[in-house]
This record gives sequence, C-alpha cells and structure tokens, in this order.
Amino acid sequence: MDAIPPLPPRTTTAASASRSGSPSAIPSRKNKAVRPKRSGSWRFIKGLFLTGFILSALMAGWFFLTPSGNEYRYMLADSLITTQHREWAKYIIGEKALRERVALYVKQFEDMGEERDTHTIPTKQEQGQGEAGAVEPEKLTSIKEVDGEGYHGYLLTVTDPKKIRLVVPNKRGRGEKVSSMVKRTGAIAGVNAGGFSDPNWRGNGFKPIGLVISQGKILYNGLGSKNSVQIVGLDKEGKMLAGKYSINELMDLGISEAVSFSPRIIVNGKGLIPSRSQGWGIAPRTVMGQREDGAILFLMIDGRQPGYSIGATLYDAQEILLEHGAVIGANLDGGSSTVLVTENGEIVNKPSSSSGERYLPSGFLVFEDPDAVEVPNIWAGLKPSEIDAGKW
Repeated sequence: MDAIPPLPPRTTTAASASRSGSPSAIPSRKNKAVRPKRSGSWRFIKGLFLTGFILSALMAGWFFLTPSGNEYRYMLADSLITTQHREWAKYIIGEKALRERVALYVKQFEDMGEERDTHTIPTKQEQGQGEAGAVEPEKLTSIKEVDGEGYHGYLLTVTDPKKIRLVVPNKRGRGEKVSSMVKRTGAIAGVNAGGFSDPNWRGNGFKPIGLVISQGKILYNGLGSKNSVQIVGLDKEGKMLAGKYSINELMDLGISEAVSFSPRIIVNGKGLIPSRSQGWGIAPRTVMGQREDGAILFLMIDGRQPGYSIGATLYDAQEILLEHGAVIGANLDGGSSTVLVTENGEIVNKPSSSSGERYLPSGFLVFEDPDAVEVPNIWAGLKPSEIDAGKW
C-alpha cells in the first residue's frame, strides 16, 4: 500500500481561515452578531408602539367615558366654537351636539339678559367730591395686571364713567384699529367694544352687529325686525347698562354710549355663570363692569398663545370682576379683537391675531374732556344690506 502523503502546509487564505476558525474569521462572526441587535431594536419599537396604543386607548376612554373627560371635551369644543375653526368641534362632540351646544348657549345668553338691573351709582355730591375739604379724587385711569390658571391679562379702571365715549372709524368702507382711534382723538386709553359681521373671519370691521350709539345718537341700526337686543353701554349719568332692551327703552333710560353684545354675566351684584365648565370655553376676553361707586372696569385677557396666556372662560372673567367689586358686568367682543391701548396708541396687551391688531367698528375710549370729542356717523344713509363686510 502506498504511503499516505504528508499534509500540505497550512495557509491563511480567506477560505481556509473561514473553515479553520482562525482569527481572520472574527470579522465574519461580528457581521453575524448585528442581527440580534436589529431584532432587539425592532422589539423596542414595537413595544413603544404598543405602549402608545394602550395609552391612547386609555386616554380616549377617559376623554369620552368619564365625567371629568367629558367636561374637558366640551370645554375644548366650546373653545373651538369661539374661533374661526368652529366646524372642528364636531370631531370632538359630534355635529348634532355642536348644533345643540350653540343653540343652548344662544338661549342661555338671551335668558341672562332678561332680569332688570336695579343698581345705582352715587353722584359726585354723594361721594363728597363737591364739598370743601373733600378727599383728593383718584387718578382717572389705572391699569393692573391679572393672572390665573393659564391666563394673563389687564384690568383698566376708569374712576369717572362719564369720561368714556364710544368712538367709531372716521372713514367709510373699513373699520379702524383702536390704537389709531386713540391717537386720532387724543384719548387717554381705549379698548375694543362691539362685534361685527366677519365673513370667513376676514371681515373688514365696517359692518357692526345690532346697535351702535354714541352721545345719545343711533349711528347704526342693524336690528331688522327684532324688537330688542342685548346691549352693553352707559347712560348719560355714567350708569352702566347691560342686558336685553328695545330702542325705545334705551332712549327712555337716557342711553349715551352703547354697542350690541352678550352675554351679561353679572346683574345686581351676582354672577350669572354657575361654573367654569359653562363659561363658553377658553379664549381671549374683553369684558366690562361697574363698581358700586360708579368706576368702570375693563378686563382684557390674552389668549391662544401657549407659554404666555391660553385664555379664560367667561366664568373666570366674571369672578375677576366680582373680586374687584363689580355689581354689573357684560361680555364685549373678544378673541383676536381683544386690545388695550394707552396714550399715543401704545398697545399694552398681546392681541392673538397673527396679523396683529384688528380693524374694528367701535371702541370705548377715555378722555379728559369727552364733550370735545366729535364722533361722525360714517354709516349715515347706508342700509345694512348695502354694506359688504368682506370687501377691502
């Protein structure tokens, strides 16, 4: 038998290294070790997804099936209803519930304006201002910052209500910024007042809603066939009027300055909104009130600005006014119209509109000498149906 030939010398080729398990094969084993890592990453991602799904399901259950979740859900819907995205609320509470919610608030606002206000304000003689040795009167205007849960705002106090005039734009076709009104008229301060027709939330601010009255004269009457309307304003003696009135009733009461808006939130010293959940959502707010001594309170709450101020409910606004002694209070146009302006047109708050201060049909302005202010009737001879609210 032939002898077995000797084995050839070992080499370190890639093939032999791979078969023999020599150190040169280590990179190959490293490549194979990557697979478990990829598998672990995938399991981690799936775990995250599953956790997110479970949390979402729990959140949805809380949002739709618990009393606290429902309260939050309806407050969120109410907040959307006050914006240009009202229709989005139907994805939260349903289209039918949206219609019912709006109708409910309209009825509530009407009912809140029915009770007759009986508050009175003292005359200067009753306050002792006309007597010798009387205490030095307070400064006409003062501004105080207010803060609460999720909101920041300002409270303007006007000690003499007879120093306030309702001012309107001086040119036809478009509203006017309150800062412009203040600079143009030389006012001490000013805030936004009544609402206006706002098609597609891009209205020109020239077509008011309801009534506009300045210095006892009706500048605009958009009531149509309605016999009465919710108003906010002042009579000739400086008493604040708010609630549902007919034109004849307003004239008999000696109305001086007024716009249409609602709801009235305080009457005869009591708040009309029972809870925060019924406060018409969270939004920027402008409200007006009067203390027993006659001083007028204008409250402006900023909103829709996370990190600064989200906004307040009407209940929040009501409670702030009550804390500062209001015996009557009412809502004015808010949202992106909310603005507080001081002398020389300086804007104190932060309006929520992305384009800045809005063009408006009216503003409540404060003057040292209000009798010297001339407010033109820019709507004279115009029918409401003839005004294009969206044309710039």
